[in-house]
Amino acid sequence: MTDQQNTAATEEETAPQFSLQRIYVRDLSFEAPKSPAIFRQQWEPSVALDLQTKQTSLEGDFHEVVLTLSVTVKNSEEVAFIAEVQQAGIFLIKNLDAASMSHTLGAFCPNILFPYAREALDSLVTRGSFPALMLAPVNFDALYAQERQRMQDSGDAPTVQ
Repeated sequence: MTDQQNTAATEEETAPQFSLQRIYVRDLSFEAPKSPAIFRQQWEPSVALDLQTKQTSLEGDFHEVVLTLSVTVKNSEEVAFIAEVQQAGIFLIKNLDAASMSHTLGAFCPNILFPYAREALDSLVTRGSFPALMLAPVNFDALYAQERQRMQDSGDAPTVQ
């Protein structure tokens, strides 16, 4: 009986573990440089989205992942508004090999953070009195694969922080 308990305890200690500890807004900004004049113009927006992720190892098996969404909306050629949110999360991740850890930090965690970042950005834009900005879902697995391929093609060695 004791051997079975020790074996079960050892398997638990070496089994992969993933746990979301906290989600929070790290930074939030909004600028509408042409208001109030922009509100009196015909609304024909063009939207540019920049998306970035950053991972930082914290103490022990804790990792911070920050997803940054930056949106610039122009009406004709004038900037209507610029909005940015840095949505962050702290994750406990244990017992993963390097490839799995890299994928988890580079694709899985940003996928968890995206709905929160999208909602924060939409709320920020509507508070600025602009139409709702409902961003389409993002395939972080595909973005991760593209980045890995780009790094291999350029000879850069992918690293896990």
